[in-house]
Amino acid sequence: MNEHVLKTLEFDKIKQKLADCASSSLGKRLIGNLAPSSKLAEVEKRQAETDEGATVLRLRGHVPFGGIIDVRSSLKRAAIGSVLQGKELIDIADMIRGTRLIKKFILDLVEEGTALPILLDIVGRIEPEGGLERTIRSANDDQGGVMDSASTTLRHIRGQIRTLDSRVKEKLDGIVRSHGTQKMLSEALITIRNDRQVIPVKQEYRAAFGGIVHDQSASGATLFIEPQSVVDLNNQLSEARAKERHEIERILRTLSGETAEAASILLDHVDQLAHLDFIFAKARFAHAMKASRPALNDSGIINMKKARHPLIDSRRVVPIDVVFNKDIHAMIITGPNTGGKTVTLKTIGLVTLMAQSGLQIPCEEGSKISVFREIFADIGDEQSIEQSLSTFSSHMTNIISILKAVDFQTLVLFDELGAGTDPQEGAALSIAILDAAYNRGATIVCTTHYSELKAYAYERPGVLNASVEFDVETLSPTYRLLLGVPGRSNAFEISKKLGLPDEIIEQARQHISQETNQVDQMIASLEKNRKLAEQEEQKARHLKTEVAEKQAAVDKQLRELEQSKALILKEAREKARDAIKAAKKEAEQIVAELRQFKQQPAKVKEHQLIDAKTKLAHTLDALSQTETKSPSGSYKKQAVFNPGDSVEIISFGQKGHIIKKKKYMIMSILCRQAF
Repeated sequence: MNEHVLKTLEFDKIKQKLADCASSSLGKRLIGNLAPSSKLAEVEKRQAETDEGATVLRLRGHVPFGGIIDVRSSLKRAAIGSVLQGKELIDIADMIRGTRLIKKFILDLVEEGTALPILLDIVGRIEPEGGLERTIRSANDDQGGVMDSASTTLRHIRGQIRTLDSRVKEKLDGIVRSHGTQKMLSEALITIRNDRQVIPVKQEYRAAFGGIVHDQSASGATLFIEPQSVVDLNNQLSEARAKERHEIERILRTLSGETAEAASILLDHVDQLAHLDFIFAKARFAHAMKASRPALNDSGIINMKKARHPLIDSRRVVPIDVVFNKDIHAMIITGPNTGGKTVTLKTIGLVTLMAQSGLQIPCEEGSKISVFREIFADIGDEQSIEQSLSTFSSHMTNIISILKAVDFQTLVLFDELGAGTDPQEGAALSIAILDAAYNRGATIVCTTHYSELKAYAYERPGVLNASVEFDVETLSPTYRLLLGVPGRSNAFEISKKLGLPDEIIEQARQHISQETNQVDQMIASLEKNRKLAEQEEQKARHLKTEVAEKQAAVDKQLRELEQSKALILKEAREKARDAIKAAKKEAEQIVAELRQFKQQPAKVKEHQLIDAKTKLAHTLDALSQTETKSPSGSYKKQAVFNPGDSVEIISFGQKGHIIKKKKYMIMSILCRQAF
């Protein structure tokens, strides 16, 4: 992609915003080298990895990148035999720890069922050098200092140093605290000069202490003397410290050698971490913009739904819809100055650059972006003072270079095409330039003031008129993009609103050709019809919402009624079961009494038998009504018994024939037809 269009569309500002989302200098470096790709397969892969990063952030909200820094220079130095400092080694250990944590983080998500093929492939190339990390940390503290535990020799030497240092301090402390020597000292303290412990002695008492003078005050009145009594101890202390330095250097050299053996592997791990940081920076940037993943093609098809310019404050930006399909490959945008034509042009170009760079775009879900081999732009004031070219000449020079390179795989953005020269000639040139680019198959977006180009879109198949809306009532642009409707200058309406007399406006109209007036009237009619259509659409949406709400209320009531009905039926069934159970129990008791009466007929009185039979008949009648009546209120048809019918006596479990009907219909109740 040419640098001119990247600069013109301010792609560098997008990269800066993206860099702010990176967790380390590793990701920032990759972002600095980011450029749009013209290969569909590569763009698809870039978008897929960004989408995986967005999925991880959606599920976890964070990625464990803490403490990871760029250690490539240290690793390269170790590889050529340099001795690394303790802090460098600790940074390398931190990097190893970071690779271990990020790998586990991704693997855990995959084990939970999250599909992350690209991220899984990246962490699959990482095998953290845990042994080296443990070795480094066992010898160095978090600040990079070599610890006593790094070696037995170092522990022994440091023990000697502490002992000697303590003895030197004791002797010097005795001197500064002695009443006999305090008057000889400028201050009663112990200080350091040339890595030796000394005391500040007044000049006139120099000979009283002997030893070595290491320094003197600016006035010369005070000498910093190492007394003879501690010279030998200080010499031993210096020797011990020299041994300490040699042992530390040996330890660091050993650790550096082990690091050098793994340097090539670790350098590759750093590259993988950089790639991961880059992916998640893209995901964070997408989340901050409320962006979405576009569907990609290389056929010139574009469908930006509610596209927003990513560099304009989200609270002020006005979303636009942009559509190019297999039948439409050019758009002519007209309208007043400061109405948003150039912003629209830049939005289309910048969103396309973002998509081809693997960034999600500030559009609604379902948007489509075409991948172009090249994007060309002629936007803004191209005046060149150095080359003594006018604005028109500079634009034309740029356009000539564009026309030499355009084809069906290019997107061309023309801002105010043909401006800066005679209107008639400018319009004619604009039409010729558009024809030349369109005939080569380019996808074109062009802004203009020329009325002739409004007609151009109507006369050429595949060219769409569009305009930026202007509210004449408020004398301000709305920044909305209207597809299919050419724009008007609104000069007469604005002048009238501002108070220009009607007669002057009418006189001005007479100087405009009839065709232009007709076009303006047609555009005004289209705008009026569009606004009416939008109002009707809004009413329809409102009615649709109301109907949906009422339907939801009715559905809710129906559900409640069904639930209530089911509850009532359940209660009715339970009551019926209880009643049947009680009636059957009572009938069984009466039948048992009748059997007793049958066994002792002599002892049974006639009224007792009649009472029992009557009671049984009433019970069985109630039982029959309970059994035959369903919970829903419907009744089952009762069987009709006649003399001669074969029946089964349910209570006795016996079969027989009906001889005749008794008064209380006992047999008809207790029997069922036998087949």
